Formats: sequence, structure tokens, C-alpha cells
Amino acid sequence: MLFGQFVGDWDILESRYLRGDGQWVQQRGELHWGWILDGKAVQDVWLHFDETGRLIPDGTTVRFYDHRIDAWHSIWVSPNHHGVMSFVGRQVNDEIVLEGRGLDGNLLKWIFYEISPNSFNWRGEESNDQGKSWVVTEEMQIRRRDSRD
Repeated sequence: MLFGQFVGDWDILESRYLRGDGQWVQQRGELHWGWILDGKAVQDVWLHFDETGRLIPDGTTVRFYDHRIDAWHSIWVSPNHHGVMSFVGRQVNDEIVLEGRGLDGNLLKWIFYEISPNSFNWRGEESNDQGKSWVVTEEMQIRRRDSRD
């Protein structure tokens, strides 16, 4: 249930993406999780609102547990970004940390943190020096759509 706890519909209250010029771009969006493949995997779909208020799909992730490595495989597919990325995810203390490589080959960490039944935060970190230093490139505040908290 590491990722099964997220099954449902979520609102992305704020997402910030660091651009190459050092500016942060803010967006709102939606996130939808569900069980697939006879309950053996979960899939999520990430969407954001453009400047006109239209909902744009960003990509989807399929995640499944592999008992041989005691971790989750996580495959991100994004036609908008022309890519597929593979991560391995594990619980680390009270966070979920996914590690992989970006489309440019740099190391990436995608981290779910401050997880509660009705909210969580997410951040992306990147290293261009093989893990010696890390830069936060994305942050999101996410809240379950039907929560009252």
C-alpha cells in the first residue's frame, strides 16, 4: 500500500517548476490515481491548467512492487516531454523516495513527503554531479479532492 494510499482524486494546489533562467513558474492541476492490472499495480495521471484554464495532461506513471528488490518500479511516460523515465522507489523514514535518471542522464529524486490521508507534498531534485549536490527543480502541494481537512 505504499502507493495504494494515494488511490483517488487530488488537487494540485500549487506546483512550481524551476526554469533554465532561474525563474519559478506556478501552476495548479489535478492528479488521479487508480488500481490497474488486477490490483497488482497503480497508475496515476498528472494534469495542469494552462493560462486559459484548460486542463492539459502532463503524463502518467505506472508503479508496481517487486519483491525481488523489495522496492517499487515506477515508469513515467510523458508525450508532452517526449520521454519515458524509470525509477526505483522505497520508503525512507516517513518519505517515499524514487531514484532514477532524467532524460538528460542526470540523477533524479522524486520525493513524497509530509504524507497524511488527505494531503502530501512532492518535490523533484536533480544532480548534475553524480549525487554530490542536489537542486530542487519542482515542488507541489497536493490535497485529496474530497477531504474536509
